[in-house]
Amino acid sequence: MKQRLSQILFSQGFGTRRLCAGLVWNGEVTVNGEVVEEPNTEFETEGLRFTVDGQEWPVFDKALILLNKPAGYECSQKPKHHPSVLSLLPRPLRERGVQPIGRLDEDTTGLLLLTDDGTLIHKLTSPKHHVPKVYEARCKHPLTAEMVERLKAGVELREPEGKPGSEITHAEGAEIVDETLLRLTLVEGKYHQVRRMFASQGCTVTTLHRTRIGPVDLGDLAPGAWRVLTKSEAA
Repeated sequence: MKQRLSQILFSQGFGTRRLCAGLVWNGEVTVNGEVVEEPNTEFETEGLRFTVDGQEWPVFDKALILLNKPAGYECSQKPKHHPSVLSLLPRPLRERGVQPIGRLDEDTTGLLLLTDDGTLIHKLTSPKHHVPKVYEARCKHPLTAEMVERLKAGVELREPEGKPGSEITHAEGAEIVDETLLRLTLVEGKYHQVRRMFASQGCTVTTLHRTRIGPVDLGDLAPGAWRVLTKSEAA
């Protein structure tokens, strides 16, 4: 499908139609290594990559972004006490309306997915779809094999103070990495789940880091950095 370059920029979140046309007229847009100065120049959008101000962008119908969330950021469009994770993304992605898929606490770090695909957000956060998530939890006290077995078998999570009831949850997988570090796999997404699971065993989590969601691995992406998922990861 062919589209005018200014329309492509508009669809990718680079501002109003007038602003996108201005980017082209000012020689700020490069396609296939060449500066394009006519906004109405048409290009095939399939597989197209363009550069604006030195930043290369792929054309995608729906954005799907991986971010290595640092501590001290809230997974909210309207943060209360800390900056939003969205402030770590460039303006075109924010303009597209990307949102976090699920949440990480402000002091939890690691892999966070963001998208402007509402259907995908629902699918990946629905309790009907058991998408495995892998965390590395550093504990204040040494771990024991007995504790790990209890986490896998199921532990009782009491509701926060003032709310009645409790629920049973378990780890899909748990592996001791060293004396105080546990690699934990969960398929649920409950409020403060990891910390509450450890608290039920009398253990305090000092740091929590998510490394994987499904087949998507954080790898060596630096804290605060982001990248677009590959086609195979998105699939």
